[in-house]
Amino acid sequence: MLIASLLKKELKRQQETLDLIPSENIVSPAVLKAVGSPFINKYAEGYPGRRYYPGNAIADEMESYVQNLVRRVFKLDDSYAVNVQPHSGSPANLAVYLALLEPGEPLMGLELASGGHLTHGHKVSATGKLFSSVKYFVNPETGLLEYEAIADAAARHKPKLIVSGATAYPRTIDFKKFHDIAKGIGAYAMADISHIAGLVAAGAHPSPFPFSDIVTFTTHKTLRGPRGAVIVAKSELMEKINKAIFPGLQGGPHLHSIAGIGAALEEALKPSFAAYAGQIVKNARALADELIRLGYVLVTGGTDTHLLLMDLRAKSISGKQAQDALEEAGIIANRNTVPGDTKPFDPSGVRMGTPSLTSRHMRESHMRLIAGYIHDVLVKRRPASTVGRDVRALCKKFPLPY
Repeated sequence: MLIASLLKKELKRQQETLDLIPSENIVSPAVLKAVGSPFINKYAEGYPGRRYYPGNAIADEMESYVQNLVRRVFKLDDSYAVNVQPHSGSPANLAVYLALLEPGEPLMGLELASGGHLTHGHKVSATGKLFSSVKYFVNPETGLLEYEAIADAAARHKPKLIVSGATAYPRTIDFKKFHDIAKGIGAYAMADISHIAGLVAAGAHPSPFPFSDIVTFTTHKTLRGPRGAVIVAKSELMEKINKAIFPGLQGGPHLHSIAGIGAALEEALKPSFAAYAGQIVKNARALADELIRLGYVLVTGGTDTHLLLMDLRAKSISGKQAQDALEEAGIIANRNTVPGDTKPFDPSGVRMGTPSLTSRHMRESHMRLIAGYIHDVLVKRRPASTVGRDVRALCKKFPLPY
């Protein structure tokens, strides 16, 4: 009975803490039910209409329906095809590279300390080991992408594929400029919108369509679905990408996760989802503005999205120290590199985001209150135990939906 006990303990932990990790969210009861559905019992290697197991007529109907939901949510025309089988964002990105690049060919992505992701060609990732990694950077002073510098680097190195998108970049990304840079050298333009997929779906961030040949995204961040990922690509590219997913990297798809993605996409079609996504951005800006007022330095000076990145170098505290101190008070935020960092495991920043708090129906006034709690902890104005009592009291006013 230990697992049942641990499930209760984890639910209690989530209920009593403020989750500021921007890659986490709180799924709805409908999504939770779908992920725990009888689809978990079924094996379905292959794709709708072409399975290697019998008994998949309903699975075919469900997966095809979820593919069409992606089209509806992101307003796609027939020039794009959809794959909803990747188990997570990392194999989704790797599948695209394996499908379209030969080993050793150049791949261009945002450098890790500038806000990029491991799968954008970092040396410790398979993507950096299998392909020749070319990096672009943010301006070290402003923290902003500089598109002319990116274009110059692309012209010099001539990558076959350029990835736009980030895991810790708080400003709007101009996907058209990335498209123009890629097409100027004959490269594929790929957008990884894992963090901002929900914002894009709701119109709270500019869309990468129709400026990208390939778009990948995870489904559990701002999109508020289960763990999983989606690949959208120009139709003429999808046959190769499908084969890279199955049989290249994966066996049978996780049908229960695909069903959960479908439930989340159905919710994304409702007017309430647009209000939720807009509130995420409002909350992030309120949190950022209050932290700045309290004397903290934020990379780029603020945010346009769901996340912000606090640079603690002037505070003589490391990101790991801040992360641990905040967790002691029930505030969950993750240490993160900032531009110029060289040690990913001991970085100088803390990354924060507002999807989970927004899903709990908190608003701007609560973000300002939480910024005060963060300040109390980091400058040691109050003991963590005292701040923790306030955190639990706030959480009790905004319970999880189960």
